[in-house]
Amino acid sequence: MKQQLRVPKKAPMKTSKKIWLTILIIVLVLLACAGGYVIYVSANYYRIEDNTTLDVTNNQTQRVKTGTNYAAVTWNTGFGAYNKEYSFFMDTGEMKDGTKTRGTSSRAASQDVVETDLNGDIKDLKELDPDFTLLQEVDEDSTRSYYVNMKQGFIDAFPGYGSVFASNFHSVYLLYPLTEPHGSVQAGMLSLSRYKITDAVRMSYPVDEGFPEKYFELDRCFSVTRIPVEGTDKQLVLINNHMSAYDEGGTIREEQLKTLSSYIGAEYDKGNYVIVGGDFNQILTGSTDSFESEQNVPDWVQEFDSTLLPAGFSVVDASNADKVATVRGADIAYEKGTTYTTIVDGFIVSGNVQATAENIDTGFDYSDHNPVQLTFSLK
Repeated sequence: MKQQLRVPKKAPMKTSKKIWLTILIIVLVLLACAGGYVIYVSANYYRIEDNTTLDVTNNQTQRVKTGTNYAAVTWNTGFGAYNKEYSFFMDTGEMKDGTKTRGTSSRAASQDVVETDLNGDIKDLKELDPDFTLLQEVDEDSTRSYYVNMKQGFIDAFPGYGSVFASNFHSVYLLYPLTEPHGSVQAGMLSLSRYKITDAVRMSYPVDEGFPEKYFELDRCFSVTRIPVEGTDKQLVLINNHMSAYDEGGTIREEQLKTLSSYIGAEYDKGNYVIVGGDFNQILTGSTDSFESEQNVPDWVQEFDSTLLPAGFSVVDASNADKVATVRGADIAYEKGTTYTTIVDGFIVSGNVQATAENIDTGFDYSDHNPVQLTFSLK
């Protein structure tokens, strides 16, 4: 008796339709979530109005005088994340042998790291003992720094100083990168003064308004702190500055420098003394290859165009600019002689300010930047 062959039955069309329907529903849900997130980010996006008055807290009473030496320090604190081992996910580079490099982290490694770096910053600043301090990338309520209030930490550590805070990064929860979202950020620039402040304002910089870049870019600005000069009707105009870093070709940074130059030129024309300190994200002194490195020059590097400064202004070259860099590349962990370094931090002064500067070598223990100290007097 012959065995009858059984032909397998085809899967019912209903099962196939269910699978495709399920896939379609999942895709639609994902698209709806993505669209909803874009709406959420767009609806919460804003820029702080230009020329906004800033609060002065714990204002001091003594006044600066002409002919007296003072010290100011500028330092980008790297939101408490950038110890030597840290690398940042947005930073890319290339070794001289052609190997491509990219940072890995969007947040600090831990809350302990942020607190350690903050305490290290405070220790170094107390040793420098400046009369004026200009700090950038100071977080107060951010996912990336585990909600450590760095702003309050600095203020509490220096009770004999008045303070001014200008927000320049205020974002809703950023879901990028997906593996470790940057999260929500509230951060800015903190200025500290041992001397009386009459008033302070926040001036807006032009930024990249393209989509989606504007949602990930800082609300760039510079803060202006006015300090009366005893026995005169003049003011010391002290500016805390933090320019863009990732604009392709440096066109935004050029526009920002033009904005700054217009402002400080007008102040100098009034007879005021002007000092600008901060992170310019442009090479202020030297060249692109001033320091030994096993890396090629990164794409973000741009040389500072001093011809855009108004008449009477100059960059104060640090006396040790050939020995101490102020910033390291963050595409890899820091290793002296291997990681790319250059000078993007420092001071610009008007012609009526006598000044010298020194780059302070911290070994990049607590930040991807080194502080710069200015010693100055008003003529």
